[in-house]
Amino acid sequence: MKIPASPSVAHQPLALVNGRLVDGETYDGARGGVLILDGRILDIGPDVEPQSLPVHSRVIDCGGDLILPGLIDMRAFVGEPGAEHRETIATATAAAAAGGVTTILARPDTSPPVDDPAVVDFLLRRARDTGRVRVLPCAALTQGLRGEEIAEIGLLQQAGAVAFSDGARPIVNSRVLRRAMAYARDFDALVIHYAEDRDLAAEGVMNEGEYATRLGLSGVPREAEAIMLDRDIRLVNLTGARYHAPLVSTTLSLDILARAKDAGLPVTCSASINHLTLNESDIGDYRTFLKLAPPLRREDERRALVEALAEGLIDVIVSDHDPQDVETKRLPFAESENGAIGLETMLAAAMRLVRAGAPLQRVVAALTSRPADILGLPQGRLKVGAPADLIRFDPDEAYLVDPLKLKSRCKNTPFDEATMEGRVKLTLVEGRIVFEQD
Repeated sequence: MKIPASPSVAHQPLALVNGRLVDGETYDGARGGVLILDGRILDIGPDVEPQSLPVHSRVIDCGGDLILPGLIDMRAFVGEPGAEHRETIATATAAAAAGGVTTILARPDTSPPVDDPAVVDFLLRRARDTGRVRVLPCAALTQGLRGEEIAEIGLLQQAGAVAFSDGARPIVNSRVLRRAMAYARDFDALVIHYAEDRDLAAEGVMNEGEYATRLGLSGVPREAEAIMLDRDIRLVNLTGARYHAPLVSTTLSLDILARAKDAGLPVTCSASINHLTLNESDIGDYRTFLKLAPPLRREDERRALVEALAEGLIDVIVSDHDPQDVETKRLPFAESENGAIGLETMLAAAMRLVRAGAPLQRVVAALTSRPADILGLPQGRLKVGAPADLIRFDPDEAYLVDPLKLKSRCKNTPFDEATMEGRVKLTLVEGRIVFEQD
């Protein structure tokens, strides 16, 4: 790619220099830089230095900070349409940019749900007009998210949907899910299905066990997740559809997924940053910001999830960003809504895993290249020709999480007043600066 001799501002090269390059495939912390032109990575490596750049380049000295691909979050609720009191695309993408997330896969369980090409088009236009980062629609698997009739997967995909899910609603009818999977297979579409047996989970509000008993709260057994996941995997074997389990939280589920992958089935999975870094005891004195679905599990389960991530059994880390306002969270634990925000704190929380021994490259891969591979995206890697979705990240800068300073419209963070280490200083989307630390 040739650099214009007298470029306009729009075509001015931008260089990040004096950084440590890390991605999930090639770079493991080597010193170097990245040269960007027209939204793409033009050059990368140790030779990208100030003295080797065109004289008209804009240069940002990273001062030894990490240069990472922008994060890709495969599970986030962005509010629009219908829940703007909880979040908007503008506020969600502002939080994402501050957290180093450059691509969001938006959940379809909005009002109206994303079950019509017109709603897909609305999301894409709204993201273009008000969003700071890339927002990709995940469309509904069934009409109205009712789990009864499959949605028009082909038309929704043609409109711009990149995956299909009923959000937080599991499809109970196995025949309907089988038909949806078979239909999705014909379009090579990704099926994302939240696995929970709602009848078995019943009125449970936290993980079933001794801790729930001591708190006097009804529990959700691990089997509620495993039974539904086992059924889903059997349907994958029957149909050949590409399948992604969005929220894995138990060793029972890990065993099921390990067998499916060993059998060569087209199956992948995610775990939320909350389930990887927190456990049921963090609920403490009925902290409703930690009421999640699926619920936080025991510490041994959390450790098993981290080990599965390190080994590659868990493919992706997600924020599971789910804003809830004061009226739905400032209630007794059993009555409050599930959900926590996470776009802005996901990367800093993930660094806790690295400090505990998880390989940095594997954690970065789970946040970047693996979700890109699953969704068929060119982003998520440090590679010449790839879109210049990049972040500058200081892994050692400590700060206290102040909910009032978070950019999400709602403030229900599970890391309220926690000390975090790791601060995003700069976020680029296709070479454009969408966030810069003050």
